[in-house]
Amino acid sequence: MASRIAPIVDAVVTGVKTARQHVEEALQKIETTEEYHAILQVSKDRALERADAVDAAIAKGETAGRLAGVPFIAKDNILTFGTRTTAASKMLETFNAPYQATVIERLEAEGAIMVAKANLDAFAHGSSTENSDFGPTKNPHDKTRVPGGSSGGSAAAVALGIVPFALGSDTGGSIRQPASYCGVVGHKPTYGTVSRYGVVAMASSTDVVGTLAHSAADAQLVHEVMGGKDERDSTSHNSEALDVAVPLDGLRIGVIRQHMDEGVDPQVKSLVLQTIGKIADAGAQIEDVDMPELAYALAVYYVVVPAEISSNLSRYDGIKFGHHAESSTNLSETYFKSRSEGFGREAKRRILIGTYVLSSGYYDAYYKKAQTVRTLIVKAFDNAFEKYDILVGPTAPAPAFRLGENTTDPVQMYLNDVMTVGVSLAGLPAVSAPIGTTKDGLPIGMQVIAPQRKDAMLLQVVEDIMSVSEARS
Repeated sequence: MASRIAPIVDAVVTGVKTARQHVEEALQKIETTEEYHAILQVSKDRALERADAVDAAIAKGETAGRLAGVPFIAKDNILTFGTRTTAASKMLETFNAPYQATVIERLEAEGAIMVAKANLDAFAHGSSTENSDFGPTKNPHDKTRVPGGSSGGSAAAVALGIVPFALGSDTGGSIRQPASYCGVVGHKPTYGTVSRYGVVAMASSTDVVGTLAHSAADAQLVHEVMGGKDERDSTSHNSEALDVAVPLDGLRIGVIRQHMDEGVDPQVKSLVLQTIGKIADAGAQIEDVDMPELAYALAVYYVVVPAEISSNLSRYDGIKFGHHAESSTNLSETYFKSRSEGFGREAKRRILIGTYVLSSGYYDAYYKKAQTVRTLIVKAFDNAFEKYDILVGPTAPAPAFRLGENTTDPVQMYLNDVMTVGVSLAGLPAVSAPIGTTKDGLPIGMQVIAPQRKDAMLLQVVEDIMSVSEARS
């Protein structure tokens, strides 16, 4: 896929088109696509100021950065100046960040310009963006369907052509699943390669910040700019030089059997098999790989992650920050009312589950056992990568579902993450690559997974797969 970032940078640096013009076009596009509700807030004044600063630097002959004049959108759980940071929750409806996230600082240092904040499931809890306290986002390909979640607004914004890339966060599939539903590239980096400083925490052992874009090459460039050690995030690290380019001719690919079994939509399975066939025609070695441990990934995820959510959301007490219940008469009532009014139904559900599995008498039965099985899942991936360069399968078991279809059935909603959560538990890099559409025009994504810290190799392989798939269509 052709880069959408490179032409913008080239035009800005050569003076063919100013950064201000690119930003103004993005802002105009936001206005003309309001019906999709992909955007929660616009940073017009600050974006135009920064665009003028980029243009002024270029006029002086100064270096403006690798992303000079490129407008982008950030998911609204990432702290930024110029807008509030709400995490799409009434709990943070009026919160103005006192500092910016590391990823924003690094992108701005290279000339990128944030123009808006994207909608999401509140506190990133969800798979459809329907849990946003400010209303759902609609799928750009069918307004009656969800864009996925929790980074649904970011995926929709890229699919709508508002910006060449957007930032999302991925805890159990929140970049990859909406990328699949919206027909864009979604990159979930190796855990720790991108700083989480300044990102509203969901589950600290799996949260990562990643990119939604039109091409793997653009996602790689953004990842290079954002990534690396951050002294303010103790879990961050510099990726070692582990990446070695692997051409499709000779690439060893394992097709995860558990992700192609019963329950996968026939059209999804057909498109994945067609793409695998094209990769094989290009010279790749294809084999099925049996990973029975993945059958337990969803259950493990929905024990471990709610436990971490319960801990992380305990800081929202209505005192230091967040929604404060004015009618309270004492401290206990303040806590109770503030949290009852500020948190939505899904946040409350996950807090209750998490508190339960961490409670006395249930910790060993649930949380400790889940962490033990998590280790087995990690080992299963390690064993698979001793034989294969990458693993593949569908990103999601079905195309985007209709708005309201799963809102009363949380278990059915959680099942949309069945193919992505295992990767998150293991801290692996993965990409959802668009591989075609159903007969109804709904996009389908194929998940491509690599060993830890091999993000560059992974993204190059995805770019090759997309090129081969298009050439042989």
